[in-house]
Amino acid sequence: MLPAADPSYETERLRVLNALELMDSPAEPFFDRITRLAVRTLGMPIAYISLVDDKRQWFKSQIGLDIVETSRESSFCAHTVLAQQAIFIEDTTLDERFKNHHLVKGGKHIRFYAGIPITSIEGLALGALCVMDTTPRRLEAEELEALNDLAALVCHEVQLRETTLLARRHVKRSKAVFETREARFRAIFERAAVGISLIGRNDRWIDINDALCRILGYSREELQTLTFWELIHPDDLDEFRQLAEWLSTGRIDAIDLERRALNKQGEPVWVRLSVSRLEDHDGNASSIVAIIIDVHARKEAEEALAALKEDLEQRVVLRTHELQRANEQLSQAMAHQLQSEQALRRREAELSSVIEHANDAYVRIDEAGIVTAWNRQAVETFGWTVEEALGQPLSDMIIPPALREAHRVGMARYLSTGEAKVLNQRLELPAIRRDGSDIPVEVRIRALNVEGQSFFSAFLHDISERKAAEARREYEARHDALTGLLNRRALMDVLPKAITRAERNKVDLALLFLDLDGFKAVNDARGHDAGDALLREIAKRLQEGVRKSDEVIRLGGDEFTVMLEGLVDGASDACRLASLLLEKIQAPIWLGDYEARVSASIGITLYTPGSALSADDLIKTADTAMYEAKRAGKARFHLM
Repeated sequence: MLPAADPSYETERLRVLNALELMDSPAEPFFDRITRLAVRTLGMPIAYISLVDDKRQWFKSQIGLDIVETSRESSFCAHTVLAQQAIFIEDTTLDERFKNHHLVKGGKHIRFYAGIPITSIEGLALGALCVMDTTPRRLEAEELEALNDLAALVCHEVQLRETTLLARRHVKRSKAVFETREARFRAIFERAAVGISLIGRNDRWIDINDALCRILGYSREELQTLTFWELIHPDDLDEFRQLAEWLSTGRIDAIDLERRALNKQGEPVWVRLSVSRLEDHDGNASSIVAIIIDVHARKEAEEALAALKEDLEQRVVLRTHELQRANEQLSQAMAHQLQSEQALRRREAELSSVIEHANDAYVRIDEAGIVTAWNRQAVETFGWTVEEALGQPLSDMIIPPALREAHRVGMARYLSTGEAKVLNQRLELPAIRRDGSDIPVEVRIRALNVEGQSFFSAFLHDISERKAAEARREYEARHDALTGLLNRRALMDVLPKAITRAERNKVDLALLFLDLDGFKAVNDARGHDAGDALLREIAKRLQEGVRKSDEVIRLGGDEFTVMLEGLVDGASDACRLASLLLEKIQAPIWLGDYEARVSASIGITLYTPGSALSADDLIKTADTAMYEAKRAGKARFHLM
């Protein structure tokens, strides 16, 4: 026997096969059912599902053989894997590759072999569904269709397992990215100089940092036993509960004020409270994040300054000589206040640093739509420097012209009514860069009112790679990788739609089923690279021979279909085009210095308005017509 060579994609093929972990796996009812069906349907004594690795052929399921594996060198199916298409040997004693095989010369006395590749999602042949007989024979069209259907079921099951494997790997990678981001956030949360806390719906702490514990004088364990409200000064409690209610219902987006909290000793501590709500995917409040900045020293300085000024006013007319001492006290108080303000500015700078180094672009605008904040990631995402962006209308920089009027109207509505459809939602919107190129972004916009002035802040995330990956997956799912033509899956989408159009427009539709004659000889003689080049040239000629409104589809192997819409004289038009395509296909094809000649058998079927045929009906009829053309001598077309 002549052993099959390794295919050009051997390394990738073995990687997928090993990842699926099917080799040496226990028997499974699904695969055993397939081999039983093959034996019963085709009336052959032997059927098996083989998987071919680098050294052996192993049978996942078999009937009629008393072995579970063979060496790869003696494997019939290794030739099917190499060909990457179905192989039919009507008499093994006449085939140079198999006539000296021990199963042909002795043993089972195999005379007939048929093998159809079992392929991965990317079309890599991993093994084959095979049938054998002890007498020479030729498969009828119905038998070939049944064998193809059984092979398709095996391929579907294998590819389903491959899809599950790929999904698990994707989840694992996504989990690693999430854990990295979580660790980065945790470091910022714990090292911040300001108090940060996360509060649940039951007013209990979900998380608190060390800075908050230091401000209030509690340990983490002690704070966990208290509610947020127990730390608010009684005189400020009613006001704060009202604001919190408005925050939870969405009436306001945030709370930003200075009030008194109570420390562990029950003493009031002046703090600046910045509170905002977090929402779940449905837009409902899930928790509250509170940032607490210690401003007690500054407040004490302000109160001391006020008391000192009052005392000076009372004494100035009475005791002039005390003025100098009062001035000294005033200077000390002012110095104390300055130190407190400097400390506050440092804390605010830390928060600004967190925003500046965020992974998403951060933008803030005022009521007039003028940019007032623009972080480092915004520079990288949109191309405008901070100096260029600040003070400019946001709509002129990143909002596409078609959306600018809607942006202006939306801002005006919010400023007059307090209502806006785009606030506090995850939105996917188009944006533009400085160079004019488009960029899709995921954006979340919040409104904030500070001392009577409204501001709008947004985090924007570039989703170009995600959108491109989605488009690429959609294209690859519908197109043949070798020729760039639509594939079988796309055919099952476009053909029903074409039938609907034919009914609506009351015109004929034709479907041509082409099978190349002579392709196998070229492929076997010149190799798969030459075969691939020939298929690409045939695809090019088919596209050149049809109208722009027609579709050329590669079903697989050397099979193509052509869908013709809007035919005035259906049968005549379809036959005329079939004749033209035969001429184009039969023209010489130069593969390097080798002149190849092939032809085709073409089956034609028509759909006329009111015929009530389905897409499957048209495909089966065209396939049957193609086989009639082959039986009539090939290199011709047959209308059915």
